[in-house]
Amino acid sequence: MAGVLACVERSGIDPFQLKLELTESMLADDLEDIIVKMTALKAHGIGFSLDDFGTGFSSLSYLRRLPLDQLKIDQSFVRSMLNSPKEAAIAQALVSLGRDLGLGVIAEGVETQAQRQFLHGLGCETYQGFLFSKALPIAEFDALTARAGAAQAQAARAVSAAA
Repeated sequence: MAGVLACVERSGIDPFQLKLELTESMLADDLEDIIVKMTALKAHGIGFSLDDFGTGFSSLSYLRRLPLDQLKIDQSFVRSMLNSPKEAAIAQALVSLGRDLGLGVIAEGVETQAQRQFLHGLGCETYQGFLFSKALPIAEFDALTARAGAAQAQAARAVSAAA
């Protein structure tokens, strides 16, 4: 915990913009100790996402006990959901579960517009995957986000001018 806080302080980042991903395997050791550490980090503004929920040995008790901010739909469900009613039902259940628990939901492995549109129809509005970009070095990521910010500002100006 002290190491995370030291990194946040050293880097100067806003802790409210930081979300740490937990995997279920991390939770297998000492859940009570993990909850104490998560709660302390949340008090400093750091958020938590439960990665790959629904794979492995998922336990709904994690959702009840952990101070989470977000569930992440595993890419294995996203990859198959358009061709498998079972996978689609799981994706829908995870989106509904997250929303009903007041958690954000992010889908990983989104590679096509059809996948994004299906997830959007379920109420999932946060995605990651190759549809948007492959993993990038920091300089290329900064350039990508700068271009996206400029395009968003231009669109906002166009809307204001039309009104």
